[in-house]
Amino acid sequence: MPQALRAVKRKLRQAIEWLWRQEGSHGQRARGLAAGVFMGCFPIFGFQTLLGVALASLVRGNHLLAAAGTWISNPFTYVPLYWFNYQLGCLLLGPGKGWPGGSMLRQETLRQLGWDFTARLLIGSTLVGLVASSISGILCWRWLERKQRAS
Repeated sequence: MPQALRAVKRKLRQAIEWLWRQEGSHGQRARGLAAGVFMGCFPIFGFQTLLGVALASLVRGNHLLAAAGTWISNPFTYVPLYWFNYQLGCLLLGPGKGWPGGSMLRQETLRQLGWDFTARLLIGSTLVGLVASSISGILCWRWLERKQRAS
């Protein structure tokens, strides 16, 4: 492995360890991460972090881990995540007008795409967010508990 790649890997590992050493009980940290993951599943570009931290405040979770949890959606995952959310919404509400494509999501606002599209995307995002946040919160809490027992 090249030296530069090892250095990047080491820095990434240090950043992740720093995140996990944040203050709060295991429950507070797990709730913060879960709040961020939940908000990260919604197509509210530019507001995910703010709303994730706000939700973490409501559930008494760690704010920094909430902000980090919103990274579930990023430029690499936007299209696949929101496509899946839309498809799940179509499964529940019936077929819509169709997926507009990734480039359209960047250029158009949800309001311009219409209620037919938006309703399916939001229903799917809510369900995916509930499942993903529950899983991430439980896994985080278990990992922190196991790590504490090992210490």
